[in-house]
This record gives sequence, structure tokens and C-alpha cells, in this order.
Amino acid sequence: MFREMRRFKQQMPQDAVDEIMKNNDTGILAVTGDDGYPYTVPVNYYYEPGTILIHCAKNGHKTDAIKRDPKVSFCVVDEDKVMAEDYNTDYVSVVAFGKAKVITDGSRLRELILKIARKYVPMNTDQQHREYAEKTITSLAIIEIDVEHITGKETMARANARKTV
Repeated sequence: MFREMRRFKQQMPQDAVDEIMKNNDTGILAVTGDDGYPYTVPVNYYYEPGTILIHCAKNGHKTDAIKRDPKVSFCVVDEDKVMAEDYNTDYVSVVAFGKAKVITDGSRLRELILKIARKYVPMNTDQQHREYAEKTITSLAIIEIDVEHITGKETMARANARKTV
């Protein structure tokens, strides 16, 4: 169903993919937008293997698009450095595909808001996170992506270095 990576020797192992997803703060969500045009938007996210969570407003372009077509793609760029002398780029990135749903249910929504809050505001207490969740529960939604396929890719030099370690 999903294509094999053309440059399979540059495919990263799953544990490295999971680390990149857990350690970054911003990803790009791609949905089928209005009139069939692709719509991409940078978002903050929470990741655990098999699931990506994104907070958003209950109404808007992202949620409308997902309600029409739940198939999404999500990308995180971990490293990106142009090496002008070689006309090349040193990079590490992850791309995920999956089906998204918009969560608006009270108890499930509260649980997911807490996961995201703990990631982005770790200095606050769980009580503070719960108070935030209660204050925003009527206007917030969570996009939950069930990841069906995820791969990481890195430059050949990085892939070769990984093999020698």
C-alpha cells in the first residue's frame, strides 16, 4: 500500500525514527484542503509510537479537511544543512502517513490535552495542566493520527556512519 523507500540504504531504524519524533516540537501536517488542494500547516505535536496528537480549534481548515478525508501525512525535519561546496544537503527527516480523527469528547479530550501540556509545559504541575484543560475544553479539539506507515531518511554519509557504530 505504501511505497518502499527508493533509497532504502538511507532508511533509518525504527528506534531512531521514534527518537526524532519524540524529541522535536514542530511538524508539518498535510491534509486534502478546500477544493482538493493540498493544505500543509506547521503544528506542535505529541508522539508515541503509532500515534500523533495535534491540538487545534474545534473549527477550522484542518478539522474541516479531516472530516472530509481522514488520510493525512505528517513530516518532521530534524536536521537540514545545505553544504554549498558539495551542492548537497545534510538532512534527517521523518514522514508518517495515517488516518486522522478529530477528538471532541470530554474525558478522552482531557486525557490527550494533558499529554500535550506535559510535553510543552513540563515545569507546570498536573494540577495546573488539568486547570488549563478545563479552561479550554470548550474551544479545543485534538487531532489524533493513527500512524499506518512511518519512515525516517538520512544522508548516505550519516547512514554509513550509523552502520560503523
